[in-house]
Amino acid sequence: MTRREAIAAGAAVAGAAAIGGGVLGAAGCESSDDSRAAKSATRMPAVYLPHGGGPWPWIDGMFPKTEAAPLMAYLESLPGLPKTPPKAILVISAHWEEAVPTVLTAEHPPMLYDYYGFPEETYHITWPAPGAPALAARVRELLDRAGLPNAADDKRGFDHGTFVPLKVAYPDAQIPTVQLSLIKGLDPEKHIALGRALAPLRDEGVFIVGSGMSYHNMRGFFDKSSAPFAAMFDEWLRDAATKSPAERNAALADWAKAPAARACHPREEHLIPLMVIAGAAGDDKGIAAFSGTQGGKLVSAFHYG
Repeated sequence: MTRREAIAAGAAVAGAAAIGGGVLGAAGCESSDDSRAAKSATRMPAVYLPHGGGPWPWIDGMFPKTEAAPLMAYLESLPGLPKTPPKAILVISAHWEEAVPTVLTAEHPPMLYDYYGFPEETYHITWPAPGAPALAARVRELLDRAGLPNAADDKRGFDHGTFVPLKVAYPDAQIPTVQLSLIKGLDPEKHIALGRALAPLRDEGVFIVGSGMSYHNMRGFFDKSSAPFAAMFDEWLRDAATKSPAERNAALADWAKAPAARACHPREEHLIPLMVIAGAAGDDKGIAAFSGTQGGKLVSAFHYG
């Protein structure tokens, strides 16, 4: 190994330790019981949330106040959920799919306005949160350990599944943030396995967020007769997502057999981030933390930990 390679290797270890913080540094000087207690006290939650339609928080009247205000209040409450401030945020957005899980590695990710037909000012929204290359490297390390092929992307920006909810929750944009793609094909069991691989991050100061919509049928949003289907699926989902961990994962893996499943998700990319969060939840039992409507259709959020 050359001197330059040794320095680079040392920097990589230091970066990983910076993400892991005290958990990595204290492992050798605490008893296993003390270590477990410390981890439980500082463990970050894993959350699946609805990000709403396009840049809705900045368009007056896009949704009635009875719909927009509760979702806004819920997103604004997110910083109070972790027991300690997160060192970084990892987002799995419904709006990014790749052949293998791909992590955003840019130090300063740009904005990706992946919506159409909205007012010009919504294409100038900013949310300049820094990236976290050390966290991105740690994500890839965990995926490698789990035998999951993966890739990196240093060009892509934050899509609206990331910047819309997080700009509401963290308007100062100071917490380093990394985005991770879904896997093309949208296999639920693969995404539960993806979440399992990411679970150690929760003990390293990383707040894991799955951003989607528990109802996502674009035609159905404009059809009042679709509301009963949304209600049927939401009732099933609230039960499934809050079961014991083994039952939860089995139910979510078989989600397409749920009542009105395909009426609510003709294509399931907005539901699949929940599978990643369920995998990352480990043995934590979930709660249905929010229930509101978008376009008159029920949408829910789930918290673990």
